[in-house]
Amino acid sequence: MLADTATPDRATDLVRVRRIRETPAGVYRPTSSGQAIAFDSNDYLGLAAYPPVQEAWCRGGRYWGVGSGGSHLLSGHTRAHERLEEALAAWTGRERALLFPSGYAANLTILQVFCGKRHVVVQDRLNHASLWDATRLSGARLKRYAHGCVEEARRILDALGDAPGFLVSEGVFSMDGDWGPLPGLADAARRARALFLVDDAHGIGIWGPEGQGTCAHHALGEAAVPLLMATLGKALGTYGAFVAGPVPLIEQLIQKGRPYRYTTALPPALAEATLIALECVIREPERRSRLFELIDYFKRCAAELGLPLLPSPSPIQPLWLGSARRALELSQALETRGFIVPAIRPPTVPRGHARLRVSLSASHTRGDVDRLLQALADLGPHPVPT
Repeated sequence: MLADTATPDRATDLVRVRRIRETPAGVYRPTSSGQAIAFDSNDYLGLAAYPPVQEAWCRGGRYWGVGSGGSHLLSGHTRAHERLEEALAAWTGRERALLFPSGYAANLTILQVFCGKRHVVVQDRLNHASLWDATRLSGARLKRYAHGCVEEARRILDALGDAPGFLVSEGVFSMDGDWGPLPGLADAARRARALFLVDDAHGIGIWGPEGQGTCAHHALGEAAVPLLMATLGKALGTYGAFVAGPVPLIEQLIQKGRPYRYTTALPPALAEATLIALECVIREPERRSRLFELIDYFKRCAAELGLPLLPSPSPIQPLWLGSARRALELSQALETRGFIVPAIRPPTVPRGHARLRVSLSASHTRGDVDRLLQALADLGPHPVPT
């Protein structure tokens, strides 16, 4: 259960409390009253505690040690890192890839290197916080377009005049779970001669012929999307991030990226584990198939129950509740019944858009989904917020 802390801000229902987990990542977790089914993880393919990935980490640790020993530009870049970068580039169909300690650091580096005071960064209103912070720190001007609206993005880009433009969208939006309209945005960027960045943290490993992400799903190669950022800690189950693109752009990140230059490299053992996770994504397509089946099943059953789901084709299934209090109370009520489903509240989402964020995994079963749906039905009704 969530710990109760005496603070005057608790009345706002916006105080965050960290949950202490005492077991490996997975969908089943012991609690004081039994076992809970967790729907709160980004481990979409169930690879975070998959034995072959764990074993690769252990083998790598025995050979490379625990840490990398330095930044990539000093002593920290190992053959393990190089092999992973080469594999990620080949997998995504890009010339080169560059590892980062997190998606946040990758986005900060991209915007810092490619944007300055003359630039205008054109962003979807629902982009990730790291992209907003990166724009602000770059000194560039910011223009926002309505969520998923290609026409508004196009109008903004067309009106830039001589100012260099930089267009940014997520491939799959982290809180709504919907796709960014990447083909239309790529065309708008091409016409305006703007550099286009896709943050595919929640799409990589899931869509595409071999899980290469939403760009591959839409058949958008390097020419259409010159900068692809994706994380390793979600569908791939490990940690870190990478940026993939043409050699000249990646080389600029190496030479000019302050967050890259001054950060210790990821542990090489982690790179070894990620290589195995990547092989699992490619060679075990049944994981993605099982996940898609669960997504379709959950959406169909939720519609029959009249649950106010936001439209999402992804493992992220948001149940829109409106108020933060309502979302928090429902999350806590579900926990008493053995389900962990987080309440997402402002400022993560706009005021009035609080929701439960149901995250599905290939490790769930239909029975798990059935039990969650029955609990939601028992705790209903859940009218659409006005």
